[in-house]
Amino acid sequence: MDIPQPIISTVDIVLLLIKDERLCVTLSKRDKDPYENQEALPGGYIHAEEDRDCLDAAVRILRQKTGLLPPYLEQLKTFTGAARDPRGWSISVAYFALVDADLILSSANPGLTICPVDALRRLPFDHNEIIAAAVDRIRNKSQYSSLPCYLAGETFSLPRLQKIYEACLGEALHKVSFRRKMDELGVLEAVPGQTESAGAHRPAQMYRLKSEFKNQLKLLVRGL
Repeated sequence: MDIPQPIISTVDIVLLLIKDERLCVTLSKRDKDPYENQEALPGGYIHAEEDRDCLDAAVRILRQKTGLLPPYLEQLKTFTGAARDPRGWSISVAYFALVDADLILSSANPGLTICPVDALRRLPFDHNEIIAAAVDRIRNKSQYSSLPCYLAGETFSLPRLQKIYEACLGEALHKVSFRRKMDELGVLEAVPGQTESAGAHRPAQMYRLKSEFKNQLKLLVRGL
């Protein structure tokens, strides 16, 4: 009797950031077959003896592959099938994470590459499909939520935040309408005494996320 092959169970993470006013994804060079030395999404096997759930696996893999614990991490979708991995039938629980670009750019990890989501070449497995799903998710949520704020860093001006929203949405926004929207969301607070030079214009007030909205991932990861 044929012994059935075990299903390959992995987690893949779409780590998004803004660079040069473009929505970008972080890729990691694979260190083993299949597709050794090719760039792909940071990912890895689920460790049944170590990971309490897929979120644990995602956090572990992010730390191993990037050295980062991003302020926002959300389960995206499950990708399955016999054709997505040359090693056999596989299931991948995909997550997407948001991080300030400065954290990636200052990372000492030489195996990471940043690529605009609209300029991706063909990636291994079904990683282009996973990235497309993450881009759709953030574009949809950017229409009504504060999600892009997690791409802005600790402090930011409203003009800079508007550019981040525009990169996520893929379209320009009206300044007055954008500021009204942020007021309605009620997630920002002014940083007392902090402004940012705005060229010929008067300095722009700096803002930050209110404390109850910071580090959403730490609220999810047990034991932190």
